Amino acid sequence: MTELKKDEAFKIDLIYVPTKRRKTLDPKVVEEIAESMLEKGQLAPILIREDGARYVLVEGLHRLEACKALGDETILALKVQARRS
Repeated sequence: MTELKKDEAFKIDLIYVPTKRRKTLDPKVVEEIAESMLEKGQLAPILIREDGARYVLVEGLHRLEACKALGDETILALKVQARRS
């Protein structure tokens, strides 16, 4: 039986965003998500993978940046396995 993983809070400053992923950032989307988070909270966790002492963002750049913009120190995330190359 597969264990269901639940989202948990991670420190935002421990999450690394790859440069390639950063280039897709749209400030307008970040602003819209931040406004939504103020009203409803974070509805979906971001996806991260472990990389030594830090975590690497897999999915959820705009949600991560919205949390930063709101001054949050943590974000809800799910840890996923790194893809095998």
